[in-house]
Parts: sequence; structure tokens; C-alpha cells
Amino acid sequence: MKIKLPEPLAGLRGLKVADLPREISAGITLAALMIPLNIGYAQVVGLPPVVGLYGAIFPLVIFALLSSSRHVVSSPDASIAALLAATLMVFGAPDSPARMEAAFAFALLCGLIFFVVWFFRLAFLANFLSRAVMVGFITGLAIEVLTNQVRRIFAAGHAAASTTDALAAGWHDWVGGSFETEGFFFHVMALIESIPAANLYSIGIGVGAIVIIRLFKRYAPQIPGALVALVILTTLAAVLELDKLGVTVLGKVPAAFPSLNVPAIPLATYLQMLPGALAIVAITLCESFLLVRQYSRKYGYKADGNQEMFAYGAASVAAGLTGAIMVGNSPSRTAAMDSAGAKTQLPSLVATGTIILVMLFLSDLLAYLPTAALAGIVANAVLSLIEVKELRELWRMRRSDFGIAIACLLGVLILGALKGIIIAVLLSIIDVVRRASRPGTWALRQAPDGSHFVAGEIGLEANDAGLVIYRFGAPLYFANANVFAEEIERLVGNAPSPIRWFVLDAEAMTDIDTSGAEAFEQVLTLLAEKNITFAMSRANKPVPALLERYHLLEKVGNEQLFPTNRHAWAAFQEAGDGVAPPS
Repeated sequence: MKIKLPEPLAGLRGLKVADLPREISAGITLAALMIPLNIGYAQVVGLPPVVGLYGAIFPLVIFALLSSSRHVVSSPDASIAALLAATLMVFGAPDSPARMEAAFAFALLCGLIFFVVWFFRLAFLANFLSRAVMVGFITGLAIEVLTNQVRRIFAAGHAAASTTDALAAGWHDWVGGSFETEGFFFHVMALIESIPAANLYSIGIGVGAIVIIRLFKRYAPQIPGALVALVILTTLAAVLELDKLGVTVLGKVPAAFPSLNVPAIPLATYLQMLPGALAIVAITLCESFLLVRQYSRKYGYKADGNQEMFAYGAASVAAGLTGAIMVGNSPSRTAAMDSAGAKTQLPSLVATGTIILVMLFLSDLLAYLPTAALAGIVANAVLSLIEVKELRELWRMRRSDFGIAIACLLGVLILGALKGIIIAVLLSIIDVVRRASRPGTWALRQAPDGSHFVAGEIGLEANDAGLVIYRFGAPLYFANANVFAEEIERLVGNAPSPIRWFVLDAEAMTDIDTSGAEAFEQVLTLLAEKNITFAMSRANKPVPALLERYHLLEKVGNEQLFPTNRHAWAAFQEAGDGVAPPS
């Protein structure tokens, strides 16, 4: 196997001196977006704020230097945060050392999987996550994250905790008796119960953050609304001393540079994390390929999707070794950089430098940041991930895909993220097999003017002067082999007039497995018993070789393989009487 090594600095190609002011400005904007969101997503996962900020240092730099895309931004996002939170919930309480160690080990495991995908070029596995699965999965995660952020905005006092826990336990007894449930519905019940004890100041801050971001997005999109909301609401909380009125603030953020650390996790724990790691890699792979193609086509340069897997692998390993949150791709921050006029990965490097300066000299100011403001910022970000429009389109275009999306959405909410995506992928595979097991089949008859052949439904009229041309619209394999044999048996068995030739139009039959070969042999035997000559037309190159391997080509005969249906018709005419072949 020939391995193509990554090309460092590919994402910085095309950088010109004249572009530097715009690239630097975009980098500062990116830092303004990352500071609140990285801290917010770290809290979603149950990790300290500094872990989110560390995600914008070594992981961001390494991805920027190794990525082949000039536009894709690597950063934690809602889908990764929700999956990571679901995976880590069994390894320790939020902000505990055990949970942190597990999070860093998880990043290393994801990095290893990314490297395996890159080495063996396994990116094609992303094809098993259909559009319907992605829509349902991302929407389900967004709803769960949004629910948690609303709870943070409410900031109910501890007095409500015991009642909330009792209500959640009652829900578990009612729903969880027959099957295991996770997080979402407990959060919903806890949210409902916390409403009477909600902190009005906290609600005002959370709603205020959402309103500020929305206003800036509409009237001044070039200004990062999340940063403006963070500055205004942090200042307000500090001046009015809202922490004394029950508003939870972030607290002290260490002004320390990340250090090298290898997680002390046993091998069994890595195996326990494997399903979640595979899910995150698959989601990142799918979203990454879409982003890379979108921007490389838009700006006319080549990007290597396989190299992106190497870049994500290196960034994930960097996150695990430097105590940072797991990173993936961020469509929202990528779009923001595109709007800011960025043309290379330089803004990511500038953003890293800016965030380091903030951590070293301004970390004390972050201590007054209300967690409700962070929750509002994250809630606003995940609102765009609730794909109501996409679900409506799936309903309109294909109901089976809509059903898969809803099943995935409900699976995520009821059974948890990992089980939900497994169920959805299985449903997608079942749907593919179901459709392939009933492929399109047609009988071809010559047009009235004799100029071409017309495909029609299988019926008694398929017999055209003693000739049947039958088109099978799929590879012949175990799922549709019986359909193939039974339909041909019915077609020749019910013919009102004698059939002398049966021609199989095999253009769509690109493969034949052993079950298909068995059905093929049954058809040949049936036609021989009825003294019907068998022929094939438009067979793809692999098909004759497969027939020879299955010892069926000698039964068909090389002379009965025709390049077109016209040639088969002409041979039929030469073999007996009938109408003239089409011109």
C-alpha cells in the first residue's frame, strides 16, 4: 500500500503580504468567538473552563499547520461536546480529576482512530452515515444540549435539588423499568421542576446574551456578538455584584500555559470508550468532508480529504497530551472566517496568540463571567443545529428518510447519543438492503417506428414476437436473488405465446455473489427445460469473469454475449423468423 504523507503548511498557500491585515483581523475575530464558546462547550462536557481555552492553543495550531484546507477551522462544537459528555458521564463527576483524565484519554483514542482512517484510507466509511442519519443525530444532540443550557440559565437554587432528584427518580421508575434510558428526559423533568426556583437575574443574563448575539448578527454581522455579550454581561455582573444575588460566575481561571501530560488510564477504559470515539470520528469525518469540498470548490483549490484525517488525528493527540478539550471541525466558525475575508489558516494561528495573551494577562476578568451568559451563548449556537427545515424537506422528498431521521432523533433523546446513532445506522443499512432487494425491473420492447427500445412494466406483453428482453436494475446478490429467479419464472411460465429467446439486459448488474450465481443457474436450467435460448446484452466487464469463475459462462456461451440489445435482436432474427431488426 502506497502511503501519501501529509504536506505541512498546505493551508497557508496563497498567503500574500497584502492579505496580512485582513488575516490578522480575522484571527482576532476568531479568538473573540472561541473564548466564550470554548469555555461554554467545556462546561457542557463537565470540564473546567481552562480546558476549553487550551483547545485553542496546541490543537488549533497543529491542525492549521497540517490541514490541506485553507478555510476549515478546528474547534470544539455542539455535536462533539454532547457526545463527549454522554461518553464521560460514567467516568466521574463534572470537573473531577477522573473525568478530566478520561477526557484526555478519549482525545488520544480519537487521534489513534483518525490515524488509522488516514493510513488505510477508510474515509469511505462515512458513506454509511446518510443525510437522514446526520440530520436526526445532530438535531437530537442539539435539543439535548439546548435543554441543559436552559437549565443553566434558570440557575435554580439548591433548595429545589432534592425535589428535582425525586421527580427524576420517579420518571426513571416509570419509563426505565422496561428499558434503559439516559439523560434527556431526566433533564426535562428537572428543568420543569426548577422553574419555580429559577433565579430571575440569571434568566435576564442568559436571555440578554441571546438577544445581544441575535441583534449583532442581524444589524452588525461583522462584529462578534458573542464577545460583545460576554464583555457587557461580565461587566454588569461585576459592577452589580450579581454573584451575591445567586448568579453563578465562572470563578478563577488559571493563568498557566498547558503542560505535557500522559493520561493514566488503564487499557480496559480505552475499550469502554471505543464506541463513543468511533461515533465522534465518524461525525467529524462526514462534516469535515462536506466543509472541505464546499470551500475548496468555492475558491478553486485542491484539498485532500484524507490529509484532513491526519490533521484531526494530530490535533486530537495534541489535545490529549496538553490537557485540552477534544476538537473537531466548526462549520459556524469556518463560515465566520469566510465572511471576514480569510483566505488561509493564518487566522487560526493569530487566534491562538490572542487567546494566550488573554489567558496570561486578562484571566482575572474571566472570573466574573456569569455561567448563564455562557449558557446563552452556547444555546444560541446550537439553535442553528436543530434542523427543522431539513426535516421538512425529508418529509416532502422521501418519507423513509424522514422516518430514519426521526428514529435517530428519538434514539438520541431516549437511549442516548451512542445507542441512538447505532440504531439509526442499522436502520439506514436495512433501508438500503430493502430497496436493493426490490430493484427496478423492466421488459424492453422496440418502439413502433423500430428506432429504439422502450422500457415498460413486466407483464404478458413483454413477449415481443418470441423474444423477451429483460432488464434487471441492480447487482445480483443474496438480497434480491430470489426476486430475480421468481420474476423470470413467472414471466416465462405465464407467457400466452411461445418464447424462443430470453435476453438479459445486464447493464446494471455490476456484481454477482454466490447466492446470485445460484439463482442465475436456476434460471438457466429453467430456460433450458423450456427450450428457450438464453442470451445477455450490455454486460459490464466484471460479469463474464464472474460467470466464468462460477462455471456458468460455458452454459451461457461466449457467442451469446452481445454488446447491445440491437445486436441481440439481430441474432434472434438470424436464428428464426420475426420482424425486421430496428434500424
